[in-house]
Amino acid sequence: MAGDPLNRRPERRKAADQPGVLVVDDEADIRELLELSLLRMGLRVESVGSVSEARARLDERPFDLCLTDMRLPDGDGLELVRHITNQCSDLPVAVITAYGSPESAVAALKSGAFDYLTKPLSLDQLRTLVKSALRLPHKAPPERGAELLGASPAIDNARRMIEKLARSQAPVYVSGESGSGKELAARMIHALGTRSEQPFVPVNCGAIPENLVESEFFGYRKGAFTGADADKDGFFHAANGGTLFLDEVADLPLAMQVKLLRAIQEKRVRKIGATTEDAADVRIMCATHQDLAKGVESGKFRQDLYYRLAVIELHMPPLRECRDDIPALAQSILERHSRSNGRAVKLSAAALQALTRYDFPGNFRELENVLERAIALCAAEEVQPEDLQLAPPPQEAPAAHAKWPLQDYLDSIEREAIVEALEKTRYNRTAAAKLLGVTFRSLRYRMERLGID
Repeated sequence: MAGDPLNRRPERRKAADQPGVLVVDDEADIRELLELSLLRMGLRVESVGSVSEARARLDERPFDLCLTDMRLPDGDGLELVRHITNQCSDLPVAVITAYGSPESAVAALKSGAFDYLTKPLSLDQLRTLVKSALRLPHKAPPERGAELLGASPAIDNARRMIEKLARSQAPVYVSGESGSGKELAARMIHALGTRSEQPFVPVNCGAIPENLVESEFFGYRKGAFTGADADKDGFFHAANGGTLFLDEVADLPLAMQVKLLRAIQEKRVRKIGATTEDAADVRIMCATHQDLAKGVESGKFRQDLYYRLAVIELHMPPLRECRDDIPALAQSILERHSRSNGRAVKLSAAALQALTRYDFPGNFRELENVLERAIALCAAEEVQPEDLQLAPPPQEAPAAHAKWPLQDYLDSIEREAIVEALEKTRYNRTAAAKLLGVTFRSLRYRMERLGID
């Protein structure tokens, strides 16, 4: 391909300088198709027809990419994926699966495969996959992981997992409590990976009205419905080549879950009102503060979509499990707000002690809100414990009297529902009111009555 970045040099590169690809497939016609396509990309190609031959070639010389079929005469592609993951961890390996066998693709991704292709092969998808794999650095640059502050064991584990996931195209499910940094983790995976120069598109699934979900995700053609005055791209189009991050994915309606599953499996989407499909080269990451597995058990979330999204789970620890990191996190927040406010403020020893003892049910987001409020309220240049205004620990009433006085019980339920709706909509009061089924005015009154800021 004349415009391919691999062929821009005026002189043909020596074979030793060309990126090398090992093709493993027992079908001669598939091997020939892959060889011709890869040679046209300016790559060095070697082909074998079995797992044993592939292992021998890997022992003989280094490669930059391995493409393997799932079914081989002396084993399967998963066996080779595991071998490469254990013995040649820097070598990306992609598997070729039969059409209609998503379980094989998911199993390969869980075993460490970089990505997968389905038969019949799409040469456009092949070229996209190969280019992404060859852009991988041999080692993820560790200094870029500094975005995730802290040195506690839980944060170190998360940081190492993020760097590992950046070298894959597998879907990632980021779990964790509200405010624990799930979107930050997804952004870091994107920034450290081969898609870093392409868009990162975050979507709050809980904030989209049900009747607009499909058009927002897939776009629409002019005249597709009343009000469709012009063509509009959806989230998949906006994220093409990059990453689509689905926050609060558990809130997607069941009807939309079916369509999302198909888009992920086929890597193609169709705009509302269109007769043809568009290619969608998108890496999917998702997050929710809910338990997706329980959602599957209750029937609120499709099992097949769950297995597609939760190929690899990254758990972000709550702040109470990383208490040793609170001083560093607090210092970073104070420095950032001090620069923006033009006022240097520091924590007193007593205030820092109060922070490290607090459980932070809202995690890092709550810590940032607490410190931002403290900076605004403190009169001196040093924040004191009273400036923090930390919420007192909840008092558990005896079980026998949990439901009375009645007004207190009803207020607690109403407060919990409003806070949850606000968190789901990222404190967008208009969207929260719509989610709760009340007017904006009614929500504002209730928040004032219940003392919700």
